[in-house]
Amino acid sequence: MNNQEQKHQRRVRYKGTHPKAFNEKYKELQPEKYADTVEKVIQKGSTPAGMHRPICVNEIMEILQITPGQTGLDATLGYGGHTLEILKRLDSKGHLYSLDVDPIELPRTRERLEHLGYGPEILTIKQMNFSDIDQVALESGPLNFVLADLGVSSMQIDNPERGFSFKSEGPLDLRLNPNKGISAAERLKTISQDELQGMFLENADEPYSAEISHAIISEMKKGRDISTTTQLQQVIKDALKFIPEATRSDDIKKSCQRCFQALRIDVNNEFEVLYNFLEKFPDTLAEGGRVAILTFHSGEDRLVKKSFKRFYREGIYREVAPEAIRPSAAECSSNSRARCAKLRWAIKA
Repeated sequence: MNNQEQKHQRRVRYKGTHPKAFNEKYKELQPEKYADTVEKVIQKGSTPAGMHRPICVNEIMEILQITPGQTGLDATLGYGGHTLEILKRLDSKGHLYSLDVDPIELPRTRERLEHLGYGPEILTIKQMNFSDIDQVALESGPLNFVLADLGVSSMQIDNPERGFSFKSEGPLDLRLNPNKGISAAERLKTISQDELQGMFLENADEPYSAEISHAIISEMKKGRDISTTTQLQQVIKDALKFIPEATRSDDIKKSCQRCFQALRIDVNNEFEVLYNFLEKFPDTLAEGGRVAILTFHSGEDRLVKKSFKRFYREGIYREVAPEAIRPSAAECSSNSRARCAKLRWAIKA
């Protein structure tokens, strides 16, 4: 009787016919129980709450050419979509190392993969930054393949408590590991207007960097708090009221996206981390080892392209991607978050 009462316990009601808030989407957040609901969301071209859909899976697997018995690294575990596809191709032979700095999502992904039968005999998961790939190589030996998906996972973006998106009210945090460093809200309290303008330009190519940085610093000087995602969004909206009405809404949305991206890159030191990773991993690759890197904005792509070309000229890589590979039209249609992705690859000499 007690079990029956618990099973039919009334849930928190939500307005309308479909839940909109992240924590109300209980069916999407339990994919093992509500598989039909999750499939319907995916078929509509959306990503279910609390999940992440891996991008360019077929293209990446073709590049890496994984065979049973190899040793490799998924440098950005995330939800585990790419890791799962790699494990299938290893066929319980060889070993895969997977890294992530997120202390919230990593245990969940580890548990999902263990339930699918992928334990420590085939998969080693470490909570560490991929810039420390040289430390992994000390344990793994030469790597036959390396994958790095540099995008922020959907389950991080969609959860308001993580503060990655202005679409919902949440703390202005933006840290991949909320236990380290300072939040974006704290960062805004310590930065000058010139530094902030430079950050928006360098990290996101924001065309209104001067106007937005001036508005943010002015708010801070007045003693007004910018500690939530929607507060920052409102400051950006107010700063850009001069934009012609015909394009204002769309332009403001794009500026919000770019500014949040710029802050996220800054508080997580993403460019420095990527640079260190690019410098280190050629030494971790076996002869003929392959690497695939998926980027999601121009700053990342420039770093990867420049690094690959330099090591190719130096003879460290025998072959590099002549140009970036983009997701297919079909994938972009079914998953809007794939649209800005670029994939580059290299092969060790």
